[in-house]
Amino acid sequence: MSLRNLDLNLLVTLDALLEERNVTRAAGRLSLSQPAVSTALQRLRRHFGDELLARDGNRYELTPLAQQLREPTASALAGVERVFGASTTFDPETATREFTVIVSDYAAAVLGDRLATVTAERAPGVRLRLKAQSHFDVNHAPESLRSADGMVLPHGFLTDVPSQDLYEDSWVLVVSRDNALVGDVVTLEDLGQMPWVMTHHQPTAFTPAARQLSMIGIEPEIQVVVESFLPVPFLVAGTPRVALLQHHLASKLSDAAGVRVLDCPWDVVPLVEAFWWHPVHRSDPAHAWLRDTLIEAGRLVTGDPS
Repeated sequence: MSLRNLDLNLLVTLDALLEERNVTRAAGRLSLSQPAVSTALQRLRRHFGDELLARDGNRYELTPLAQQLREPTASALAGVERVFGASTTFDPETATREFTVIVSDYAAAVLGDRLATVTAERAPGVRLRLKAQSHFDVNHAPESLRSADGMVLPHGFLTDVPSQDLYEDSWVLVVSRDNALVGDVVTLEDLGQMPWVMTHHQPTAFTPAARQLSMIGIEPEIQVVVESFLPVPFLVAGTPRVALLQHHLASKLSDAAGVRVLDCPWDVVPLVEAFWWHPVHRSDPAHAWLRDTLIEAGRLVTGDPS
């Protein structure tokens, strides 16, 4: 396949169609006429040999191929925008660039609001896209970093790509506020007998919680496994369960979820959250500004304004 025979405008239309799943809405999003988008859809169908949008009653659904195209299409479009938006200078006060940062729901909750606030103050025309982190993103870095400006992830999972530390967090235990079997202090023996909520419990998963327990010889009775961090305290509330959670996140959610935060009865290994990026971004002035902004946001997480 030769790129010379492709119309890159079709990539923009494809992204809108996959997101909207409707020709009329896609046309409105692109400020184009409905016939123009319908014509583009026909060209895309011929190119892929697939319907892409299949009618289901009064609505359209994405075909299996279209489902596969959603993420690579968005990533490819972001890459094109970065290529043609590149410049030897970057003025945050006038810039309109979009930055894509891959984050877990923990990082989005703890760091995201600080990052958004600092960005809005310093660069009002810049937009942040916080992309949900997946096992694929982590396991296939640095390839996955080619389609984003970087990833927020603790140390211990990525190597051979540039990084900078943002802030440090610690691990705490969360138990239900009405759990009468647990006092103000929990012992290692208690933890060995309690049912656990575990996050990302698989060999290639990107949470160090299971590692912490393994290091102190605890084989937890895992009752619930969840693929994200935010639901953890709510899965503990009103039950005899216990979970290991990042201190900054547990502090944010304890009142809303109805859980107590307890110190771990062992010397926990701190979590150092860092920003990782592909080496291609090293000399980009806009990316350098993003890295500095992330560092400032990280200071706000720990209450260090310096």
